[in-house]
Amino acid sequence: MSVYVFDKDVKDSGKSACTGACLSIWSAVTAGSGTPVVEGVTGKVGVITTDAGTRQVTINGMPLYIYTNDTAPGDVKGQGFNKIWWVINPTGERIRTPAGYELQRKAQAAAC
Repeated sequence: MSVYVFDKDVKDSGKSACTGACLSIWSAVTAGSGTPVVEGVTGKVGVITTDAGTRQVTINGMPLYIYTNDTAPGDVKGQGFNKIWWVINPTGERIRTPAGYELQRKAQAAAC
């Protein structure tokens, strides 16, 4: 599944700004009791403890989330949602290109 960061979160604050109804749409990426191990990720992986006591995975100090409407591997339906939710790359950087942009660009180029 694709993972996202939320622009309202503050890097290295140890807190998630997504609470209440937000969590019904954007689920925290959670970790067990150990240090999360993720393959292919070069950003700094860590955890914070949410207000509910859950251990939420972070990358470069930013909490990570899963969008509930992403149901299949590779889905990025939450990309750019309200211009504050962004898929991240393996280094932990936000990808700000809108979902489907590359396909639209290729279709436009083929039509010319």
